[in-house]
Amino acid sequence: MTPAINLLKKSSATFQVHEYKHSPQSGAYGLEAIDALQLEPARVFKTLLVMLDGNARHLGVAIIPAAEKLDLKAVAKTLGAKKTEMADPDQAERITGYLVGGISPLGQKRLLPTVLDDSALQFDSIFVSGGKRGLEIELEPAQLAELCKADIGSLCRLSSKSVSAYGQAC
Repeated sequence: MTPAINLLKKSSATFQVHEYKHSPQSGAYGLEAIDALQLEPARVFKTLLVMLDGNARHLGVAIIPAAEKLDLKAVAKTLGAKKTEMADPDQAERITGYLVGGISPLGQKRLLPTVLDDSALQFDSIFVSGGKRGLEIELEPAQLAELCKADIGSLCRLSSKSVSAYGQAC
């Protein structure tokens, strides 16, 4: 049981857990989940941590489709920061309590400012990491936003400021 699943059970949320065999050679965790579970790519979301205004002690969470790239300016605007940059992977693991590739937006060690990409709202359910590699949680986007106290915003863009998770394929 992961902290994400424990939080969902405690909140009486409606959700389903989907497991698949994670390949240690895979660095594209979200894309691996899409392939392994044969899911519609737009419904699978990844959780990215960003540093707000250059302060390593102030982090935020962006939840975006796994096949998309994050627009750092859009995240900054939505979270009320002047600028954002990707958080260091080791720092992301320390702050959330999860390993990169299994960082869930749910059940993190502490609640961080969070924003969910508005594309999630077009679906009855979406998939997010369940708190470990090879584990996805399916739930309603509104439930996810409520549990994470997430704002909603348009976070995906193709520009020179867009990056994938921690500079690698997602």
